[in-house]
Amino acid sequence: MAEGINKVILIGTLGFDPDHRVTSSGQAVATLRMVTNETYNDRATGQRKEVSEWHRVVVWGKTADLVKQYLRKGRQVYVEGKLRTREWEKDGQKRTTTEVMAQRVIFLGGRGEGGGARSEAPREERPAYHGTGGDAAAGARREATSDSEPPAPPDAFKEFSDGVDDDDVPF
Repeated sequence: MAEGINKVILIGTLGFDPDHRVTSSGQAVATLRMVTNETYNDRATGQRKEVSEWHRVVVWGKTADLVKQYLRKGRQVYVEGKLRTREWEKDGQKRTTTEVMAQRVIFLGGRGEGGGARSEAPREERPAYHGTGGDAAAGARREATSDSEPPAPPDAFKEFSDGVDDDDVPF
């Protein structure tokens, strides 16, 4: 059976300052509430309409600390992650919420808008990412990485290059 794909990419604006907490185990977590806007032409009236959609984004670890430090209401943000649905009971009522679990967060905009640092959330399997971002308010580019992530080998494809000549390739 093939695996499915659970991937979310958002570019939106923070509607509120990030909510930053530290769990009882000492793990930093930040919650972002961001809005995305979409415009379309109403077929009935011919007028342009705008639809806003609110998203709850959860950020963990070092990236949560960077989010707390650099992001504020009104700031534009790029988020990559996956959807997670949580269920709990409150006052005898079953509640459900769907959130974006951030795997990558990029602070958009320039210094005048609070900086443009790039930050990536830790995740178990992360391909190399070498995008550019603007400088943060302090002037340094920051990237959060997982402490448990092993360093990438110097040549990831070296094992495939041994013993293969161009003459062996059929094209």
